[in-house]
Amino acid sequence: MKIAVLPGDGIGPEIVAQAVKVLRALGGAGAQLELSEAPVGGAGYDAAGDPLPDATLALARAADAVLFGSVGGWQYDQLPRAKRPEQALLRLRKELGLFANLRPAILYPELASASTLRPEVVSGMDILILRELTGDIYFGQPRGVRTTAGGEREGYDTMRYTETEIRRIAHAGFRAARRRARRLCSVDKANVLETSQLWREVVTAVGSEYPDVELSHMYVDNAAMQLLRAPKQFDVIVTGNMFGDILSDEASMLTGSIGMLPSASLDERGKGLYEPIHGSAPDIAGKDVANPLATILSAAMMLRYSLDQDVAATRIEAAVRKVLGQGLRTADIHSPGTTRVGTGAMGDAVVAALG
Repeated sequence: MKIAVLPGDGIGPEIVAQAVKVLRALGGAGAQLELSEAPVGGAGYDAAGDPLPDATLALARAADAVLFGSVGGWQYDQLPRAKRPEQALLRLRKELGLFANLRPAILYPELASASTLRPEVVSGMDILILRELTGDIYFGQPRGVRTTAGGEREGYDTMRYTETEIRRIAHAGFRAARRRARRLCSVDKANVLETSQLWREVVTAVGSEYPDVELSHMYVDNAAMQLLRAPKQFDVIVTGNMFGDILSDEASMLTGSIGMLPSASLDERGKGLYEPIHGSAPDIAGKDVANPLATILSAAMMLRYSLDQDVAATRIEAAVRKVLGQGLRTADIHSPGTTRVGTGAMGDAVVAALG
């Protein structure tokens, strides 16, 4: 099984190194993995003048899955937009056809006190957010900045979704709900947006093919409020690109730290790119303080969703829970009475907990 390892920038190389360490420690399942590394993002620009060098893209295309770190850094902020590190991720999603972004938001019991909400509100929270990844206002055309007849500059973007795009992500949402509590909430803004009206119509039609899944609809502003008021009411949420971007980051903070949350971006055949949902955090890069658990859990998702290695994935997830139960914490989740450890030590602890 070929894995393209793309560490990227900032804390990316540090956290990816810990995930690779865990994968190699798996024994039988780990021995089946052929890991090949390549530069991406700012590192890709430094190496080849492009955030997604041709060789990196070729490696990602040939792989069964991609393990991704993070991209971006202040030193690249003045580059033309096409050369900025973030373009690598957008291009990878497009080139690999990664349309379904899965973002679990799970509150581990040991981290209940780290959440910004009261423990009784969030304890037991286990939400899966499916964000459509290749359409919506982020990719819609036309877009740009123009000068109006009155001489004033105007920025404009276009929100677009085709019926096919909506149907594809809806099916992914219903299939995910079938593996969980069989409840799917579709989030839109159908009371205002034409695009959302089509979204709701198509999702409802697809829902008739899944009579065993309870489908509900919610406006995005209400969904944002409900995530804070009563997050445990949700099981699986399916939504568009922009709404999903915002809601999944909101949900991440309910878990205590954005450093705990993995993600998967899948194509129609199950091949995926796996990454933590946080950024490159250049201010702490190289200081051995970044939390690698989201990346390690992303590797577990990779084993489960793309490589059909459920047992190995469960071993990693159990090891993470064991380490948290031992009271080990990186700086972002540290609290009185727990033991603060660095990036490398946390990775070593997960390896030791694999048993």
